[in-house]
Amino acid sequence: MKTLVEARDLGRVLPATVPVTLVENIDLTIGDNEFVAITGPSGSGKSSLLYLLGLLDQPSHGSLHIAGHDTARLKEPERAALRLESIGFVFQFHFLLPEFSVRANVELPMRKLARLSASQRRARAEELLDSLGLADHLDKLPEQLSGGQRQRVAIARSLANDPPLLFADEPTGSLDTQSSEQVFNILDELVHQRGKTVVAVTHDLDMADRADRRVHLVDGRLADHTESH
Repeated sequence: MKTLVEARDLGRVLPATVPVTLVENIDLTIGDNEFVAITGPSGSGKSSLLYLLGLLDQPSHGSLHIAGHDTARLKEPERAALRLESIGFVFQFHFLLPEFSVRANVELPMRKLARLSASQRRARAEELLDSLGLADHLDKLPEQLSGGQRQRVAIARSLANDPPLLFADEPTGSLDTQSSEQVFNILDELVHQRGKTVVAVTHDLDMADRADRRVHLVDGRLADHTESH
């Protein structure tokens, strides 16, 4: 298995009169074609760990390699470029731009990467949305969609630049049971049929149990790893 994420002694401490430790002593390796669920009680550091792994936050100590890159050696523009090219994000709330159409929202990461022509961006956005059952909603605004549909648009946007890694922070947290099942099935398919790696923070233990592996955090530290199947 090819290693995509390798963290060693990774930690983040917020400076204060009494420093606040968010995560510490994280040793974690994640390979390609893996669906990894990060679980733990509220305040255990799940999202903090995800943001470190996704290069949204800087660690206070330790090392982190992403897709073969030693991120400690990267300047911020290089970190941003690596995020744009190799990492997709899905959050609990979709963060779609309300004034842009569904298609235009999905095109945004491609516009920023600037590798495709306008017609190529449009074609890829339409292909992704069609694959997620949204072909009839291309020109709608986000407010015209259901919660589950918006989250599927967010997933399409996260895949726009074809990254090997997808990080999801409570991707089903604001959805009803049926929409949650749809989102889980999409993430599972991305791993086991499209060759992606998905790392998802979740309170949904059913979702966690169906992932390939569960990583459990308690008080900012790894408590255990569980193979789900």
